[in-house]
Amino acid sequence: MSRWLRRGAIALLVVALCWGLDRLFEAFLVEYAVRIVIFCGLNAILAVGLNLINGTTGQFSIGHAGFMAVGAYGGAYTVVQLETWLGPSLTALPTFAQQAVALTSGVLVGATVAAIAGFLVGVPSLRLRGDYLAIVTLGFGEIIRLLFNNSETFGGATGYSGGRPLGLTTYTSFFWVALWAVIVVTVVAHLTRSSYGRALRAIREDEIAAEAVGLPTTRLKVMAFVVSAAAAGIAGALFAHLQSAVRPDDFKLDRSVDMIVMIIVGGLGSVTGAVLGGIFVAVTLELFRQWAEYRLVAYALLLVVLMIVRPQGLLGTRELDLAAVGRWWRARRTGGAS
Repeated sequence: MSRWLRRGAIALLVVALCWGLDRLFEAFLVEYAVRIVIFCGLNAILAVGLNLINGTTGQFSIGHAGFMAVGAYGGAYTVVQLETWLGPSLTALPTFAQQAVALTSGVLVGATVAAIAGFLVGVPSLRLRGDYLAIVTLGFGEIIRLLFNNSETFGGATGYSGGRPLGLTTYTSFFWVALWAVIVVTVVAHLTRSSYGRALRAIREDEIAAEAVGLPTTRLKVMAFVVSAAAAGIAGALFAHLQSAVRPDDFKLDRSVDMIVMIIVGGLGSVTGAVLGGIFVAVTLELFRQWAEYRLVAYALLLVVLMIVRPQGLLGTRELDLAAVGRWWRARRTGGAS
């Protein structure tokens, strides 16, 4: 079997698996539990994208919620315009086809506009390092939120709902979140294992030495910023169509802090660790929701304990290799049998 046929077969298998899990969750899980699983997928997309900057490249961005906001508003606006333009032609399609046409268009536009925003922010700011870069990205995140907060086109502080009484169409389901999560994780994992990823790790270890051997450090960092912003845009577009409206308050500094917590918990520089960190944050936030007054305090204490016990995060810089786990399990069984 050729390489492309093998990759096509794997892609079809992934789509079938996501579809099967979607049907399974809808049949056996309550809507609340399905929503938590969806947020686990959204967090995984956000964490893997941010980890490319903060973990692999060693930079410090704390305004990533701004890119998520750009993707959310861009994706929501695109879908509303598409629904208006197609009208009955779209509603006549089966539900899955409507989701495929509308949501995929919104996600692609959201990723594109977020990537453009990442480029515009990255070019002037990524010549800075450390705390200076953190301040610039923090300012960008707040500027974006305030612009949407004062924009009449996008509904201002009340949020953007497309001017409809019922709000945005809720196209997002577990299938689409899982599918895009697999795509983002696969792309970022291949990037980090490529020569491009090795160059980013060289920048993380010693940027001056990387420049000395001829690496275009600023260009590499901008490229990482663009890819990371596109991933945040994908998550934002999916998030927008999970609810009836997109609101500026959904993208406060708290959202950026949650993303940083995800990659620190999972392990800076680990793609699979970022996924685990995203799941950890989604689940723990919901577990503490019943103690509303003490939720943030308990959450902060849990993080303090984790950083004391395991400061490098769950995986550190290592990856969770399922094939290696399978080989270890088979060897253990074989040794036990003998």
